[in-house]
Amino acid sequence: MPTHSSDLRISVYGHASAHPESVAEHFNATHNTVADGSEDVAIFVINPNTGVDELTVANWTALDELQTPRLIVVTNLENGEGDFDDAVLLANRLFDQIVTPYLVLHDEAGLPCALISLETQEIVDYSTVPSKVIPSEAEHQTLVSEFVDEYKSHMAVMGEGSFAAGLLFPAIPVWIEKNIGVDIVKQFLSEINR
Repeated sequence: MPTHSSDLRISVYGHASAHPESVAEHFNATHNTVADGSEDVAIFVINPNTGVDELTVANWTALDELQTPRLIVVTNLENGEGDFDDAVLLANRLFDQIVTPYLVLHDEAGLPCALISLETQEIVDYSTVPSKVIPSEAEHQTLVSEFVDEYKSHMAVMGEGSFAAGLLFPAIPVWIEKNIGVDIVKQFLSEINR
């Protein structure tokens, strides 16, 4: 899997409850409090249990004017009542139209354990180390069919390269300790050309 360039300037923004410092450290990025436009790409971290603060929204708006590529990372999926869908709804309302290339699948205990791709409908199973890609079952495909149609329709309009151009804003569910979504974030970061 491609990895992002080590000289890529990545800034991470978000409320302390979403642990932006941990995300910055994991992706060789800088945690910033105020956007100055010096980054090549920005990661906005959202905790669905606490929401988004005004400073994070202001930073998004500042980078919007510069058309900086931005990615939303949703953390704290294993804690509290909030979930990935809540964070996406919030981001759609406060930031821009967000796309979700992956949805979260949960284990018997209700904890995130896998992601299903809306592009391929394959499942990335993170319950094993290393993670493995497996085909989805008919019941999974039925559950996500509406989301697949919406995602594919959105991508048909936006086209390839729209993330790197600062026009498409993917939201990725991430649980760093379990490596859930980490590979997908790295994949998006690798699309940024300097």
